[in-house]
Amino acid sequence: MKLLMMQVTPGVWIARGERSQWIRADPHPHDQAAAAALPRWRMEEFLASRALLRHLLRATYPGLAEVPVQADELGRPVLTEHPNTGVSISHDGEAVAVAVAPDRRVGVDVQLPANSVPDALLRRCLGEHAQHVRKLPEEQKAVELAWVWTAQEACVKAAGTGLSGRPWAIDVPPGRRHGQWDDFEWISLRGRSQTPLSCAFSTSRGVLETSCS
Repeated sequence: MKLLMMQVTPGVWIARGERSQWIRADPHPHDQAAAAALPRWRMEEFLASRALLRHLLRATYPGLAEVPVQADELGRPVLTEHPNTGVSISHDGEAVAVAVAPDRRVGVDVQLPANSVPDALLRRCLGEHAQHVRKLPEEQKAVELAWVWTAQEACVKAAGTGLSGRPWAIDVPPGRRHGQWDDFEWISLRGRSQTPLSCAFSTSRGVLETSCS
């Protein structure tokens, strides 16, 4: 999996890489200290995602690259000295994705497609659109659901609500590359990422109460 780094809209950057690649990067001292108490499987995931985040910051906003990253009360990453900069991190298996957006709320989500999709899950996440996806071969069905879910999950991460925001209730039509939900715009990187990957961000800039993961 090659490194993907791009600006999805002015000021909003995302990067997607592979955990095994980024776990080899020299960790930032603050990140290394924060990872010390984690179990090994979680430590590798944590350090790889933080390494990719700092790589993205060095490439886009170098003045933020050495800022400590801490978890807020909900476990979301926050640049401690720059709370107005939205930050988001996602990982699934070997896939790792990060996003950064000064003066915006931002959410990113990456998802490896499942081997199969229960019909109940399809109906829950796709609503009225499930009837169209249900006709696809099992593998394509799983891929399409993963794309839809990344957009839904990115939206609630940007909003700061997580699963309590009921991401499955957000209307994301299958095959769609972008859309609006509440005060957020979402973009799916179809055609740019082989692994389902989406980002959501606030449509207006302003002071953030928190940053999102």
